[in-house]
Amino acid sequence: MSSRSGQSPLLKTMLVVGFVFLYAPILSLIVYSFNESKLVTVWSGFSLKWYGELFQDEGIMKAAWVSIRIAFFTATASVVLATIAAMIMTRFRTFHGKTLFGALITAPLVMPEVITGLSILLLFVSIGMARGMTTIWIAHVTFCVSFATVVISSRLGELDKSVEEAAMDLGANRVKVFFLITLPIIMPALISGWLLAFPLSIDDLVVASFVSGP
Repeated sequence: MSSRSGQSPLLKTMLVVGFVFLYAPILSLIVYSFNESKLVTVWSGFSLKWYGELFQDEGIMKAAWVSIRIAFFTATASVVLATIAAMIMTRFRTFHGKTLFGALITAPLVMPEVITGLSILLLFVSIGMARGMTTIWIAHVTFCVSFATVVISSRLGELDKSVEEAAMDLGANRVKVFFLITLPIIMPALISGWLLAFPLSIDDLVVASFVSGP
């Protein structure tokens, strides 16, 4: 009975070990960030001076601000494109090239970041596009839109179409139905996709190193 309800000691132990494995390094990093000593392995007292040094470093703060701006615009553009792609994949059941379209959307999920970054770099070089913040943004959108599409597609697939059909029967056109009915219902998925794309963009150093330029 306990094994069916998921309360067996083995499962509890595995859960605890998994959480410790994932979060213990993060917690130790947070604790030692308040260490007064320069040595990571030696605790010499509680101090906030390293945070003061961090906020006084103009290079690091400027880089962090650039990363945050790129991540914000990447997440926003990814959600917009992912919504369009999800609508196509869920509402248009059959159309020529749907399998290829779905494969291209989900390809960055399984493709190594080195291959993605190198491919996008070769594209920018071939068209003669100067590399900088714009190219990083384009590359990150290409990478993050796949994750947002999966989240939004799953929500759209569960949406009861009878609600939309009832609104159209009452005289609303498709655009009005989307903004007044569909969009509020799938808004949690849009927020989830945005919150997923934002940290992915900040964390994606490999692709950014290819397309950031010299």
